[in-house]
Amino acid sequence: MADSSMVTLGTARSLLVDTSVYDSRIVETTKDQVFLALACEDGEDMLPKVETRVVLVGEAGRNGALVNALQGINTPFIKTENVQEFEEGDNTDFETVFVLTDFNSPDYTYLYERDNRIVGPPVVLHCAATEEPLHFSCRPLYCTAMLNLSLCFTGFKNKVEMKNLVNLVHHMGGAIRKDFSSKVTHLVACSTHGEKYRLAVCMGTPILSPSWILNAWERRDNVHFHANDEEFRTEFKVPPFQNCILSFLGFSEEEKANMEERTLKHGGRHVEVGDDQCTHMVVEENSVKDLPVSPSKKLFVVKQEWFWGSIQMDARAGESMYLYEKNDSPAMKKAVSLLSLTTPNSNRKRRRLRDTLAQLTKETEISPFPPPRKRPSAEHSLSIGSLLDISNTPESCKALAESSKPSKSSTPVASKQSARWQVSKELYQTESNYVEILNTILQLFKHPLEKEGQVGGPILAQEEIKTIFGSIPEIYEVHTRIKNDLEELLTDWSESKSVGNVILKYSKELVKAYPPFVNFFEMSKETIVRCEKQKPRFHAFLKINQAKPECGRQTLAELLIRPVQRLPSVALLLNDIKKHTSDDNPDKITLERAIESLKEVMT
Repeated sequence: MADSSMVTLGTARSLLVDTSVYDSRIVETTKDQVFLALACEDGEDMLPKVETRVVLVGEAGRNGALVNALQGINTPFIKTENVQEFEEGDNTDFETVFVLTDFNSPDYTYLYERDNRIVGPPVVLHCAATEEPLHFSCRPLYCTAMLNLSLCFTGFKNKVEMKNLVNLVHHMGGAIRKDFSSKVTHLVACSTHGEKYRLAVCMGTPILSPSWILNAWERRDNVHFHANDEEFRTEFKVPPFQNCILSFLGFSEEEKANMEERTLKHGGRHVEVGDDQCTHMVVEENSVKDLPVSPSKKLFVVKQEWFWGSIQMDARAGESMYLYEKNDSPAMKKAVSLLSLTTPNSNRKRRRLRDTLAQLTKETEISPFPPPRKRPSAEHSLSIGSLLDISNTPESCKALAESSKPSKSSTPVASKQSARWQVSKELYQTESNYVEILNTILQLFKHPLEKEGQVGGPILAQEEIKTIFGSIPEIYEVHTRIKNDLEELLTDWSESKSVGNVILKYSKELVKAYPPFVNFFEMSKETIVRCEKQKPRFHAFLKINQAKPECGRQTLAELLIRPVQRLPSVALLLNDIKKHTSDDNPDKITLERAIESLKEVMT
């Protein structure tokens, strides 16, 4: 029998270890009390049901609201001024519950040391308001401000401070777990270091400062208060740069000032490069060639993506993923070349586009923007000026031809092909590059913003995402198909092939996809500007992605102007192909129809 009792007690202790690891009173209790504790934890009626009797101690007995609440839930009660003189006797028909207004009083110490059940007035008032029986708790329970919460602690060096916080959590109905797991609802952190912190960030668990517990305890007498109320909880979130001292290398004065301001706003401090206090040196990897100081255990040298990533997540990002390394990779050079604002032959190309555009404007009056109500010469001038911005698009055929690798998507290069073939090849190459830009917008910006389960919650509302990106997915889909058709046409080329048919084939889809985006482009830009100013996490999100090679250091707004510019560019190239198409080639008429169809879209 004795052995059996020990096994049962041992099992009970192991089951209770997560929630009572800091409460030696539970571990040292008797076998019957452990069973009582297990009944509390598991909701099982392991003990005979007995009627609850409440003893109002001292001030609690003079609380009229408390007396009315007990009467409302039909719970018998008695009053006493001195618990040491209170005699419970041998009556086992009652489970006695003592109600105390002060958990720091001698009465509390006396009752606690004798394993009595103790609650605070808010527990009784809460149960009366919800028409529930009195909560059974293995530990003294003052209020229900942390009921159903499970906390874990990290970064504490002062055991006395931690013990005090643990007791307060228990007094408010919360549970404590020694190890971090999916059952933990909140991490209380004194530091942004450590495995528990990293796990909490990955799982999206709120990470809060010890002040959260202390301030919740100050509100313990508010029956309607709960510590997990978001408005209250947000005030005590551990900022991403807590205990971090940052310096910035390689940034412009304006950008450095911006980053220093955001460092302070998110809980950190900043110093100049070389200061011994510095914990993180943030490097602009595209401009820095040599480091003035070497990385060490005390100093992380990280790329700017770490800085903006931490703000976006609203938690300190792991440094190992963002350590600075010198970057002269071909991929970076290729992307910058593809997306640069000017090309090696920009002057020659600009002159050719101006001449072609002037002729095209006279013939078709194509313009992506409504012309102003001025004399005809001024109208032509504005249209040409607007469309000449096409020369600034990243559609350099030379850059693409040099950087493309042999594959199915690479058109064959022949030294003596016709001029018609050469311009058709240029149309394909610029179309291929345009599709890549649209893909970059979707993959780097739109899809991540729409992703569910983002760390820190959604960065933007769905309405804002829709306003910014509009019909970009539809535009991407139709141009992907146009690109594939052009590729197939050029792979098996002959002069009789119809380039115009490729555009006409998708004219209805172009009419459907483009107007919703182009007509609301200004609203899209305004939404980006507004959200970037009002939402620090969105600003950080843009900083991270705009710094990637795929963007060529261009902003999201600059990338989104490409659909506005693309159709005029296609019209120019179709007109050029038409010039090199013989009059007896059926494609000449088809090209004219294709140009007219684009004019319809832009109108």
